[in-house]
Amino acid sequence: MRIDLSGKTALVTGSTQGIGLAIAAGLAAAGARVGVNGRSGKSVERAIAELGDGDFVGVPADVATEAGAASVLGVLPDVDILVNNLGIFGAQPALEISDDDWRRYFEVNVLAAIRLTRAYLPGMRARGFGRVQYIASDSAVVIPAEMIHYGMSKTALLAVSRGFAKEAAGSGVTVNSVIAGPTHTGGVEDFVRQMVGDDLPWDEAQHEFMLKHRPQSLLQRLIEPEEIANMVVYLASPFASATTGGALRVDGGYVDAILP
Repeated sequence: MRIDLSGKTALVTGSTQGIGLAIAAGLAAAGARVGVNGRSGKSVERAIAELGDGDFVGVPADVATEAGAASVLGVLPDVDILVNNLGIFGAQPALEISDDDWRRYFEVNVLAAIRLTRAYLPGMRARGFGRVQYIASDSAVVIPAEMIHYGMSKTALLAVSRGFAKEAAGSGVTVNSVIAGPTHTGGVEDFVRQMVGDDLPWDEAQHEFMLKHRPQSLLQRLIEPEEIANMVVYLASPFASATTGGALRVDGGYVDAILP
């Protein structure tokens, strides 16, 4: 299967590192023009340099704010593929999560994606083609006790995705969420160390983390970002034209259910 996204423009939020960077690389490799987004110009420039060959557009902005979203729209007024990847996470005791923390997780992980979808979906419908994706998490279904505010935000994305898919019904635009499992990124490495300590070599620390904190994983290792990107690139393609309103799992078998 050869995926050709030539002539398509994509925006990947939070794409200066980790899963977002891998998605930007995958979409560009398929021929898309890709907007690379991060909060600072330096981080975006560094990411584009790391990405190397490809058609990339730097769009530095904090898309969790109205002003940041407006800035992105000024650079990319129309896109064919919107990947809402931006997200924050961190462990915190449930009874110590403040109102401000709850609001921050909703605004960054959910409202930012809603705002951009609201801005770009009408143009996609008018053109008769579009792909909107939300990068969710296994935590949307298996709420982690150590970060229920994060789990809540990812559950909300599943609802948002399904709802906007209904709004786009019959238009040629598909809307889906991707349920990513425990993935090997810099932030997750820090999280693993937070959970199991700094003393173990990385391979042992990863094994300890999966054994104690993610024992349901059938993969029994962290997923590589490129493995998430492969699903996103497929969903962005014409081959996925009949897949919409779905929550597609790239979770290494972590969620112990046939359906999400």
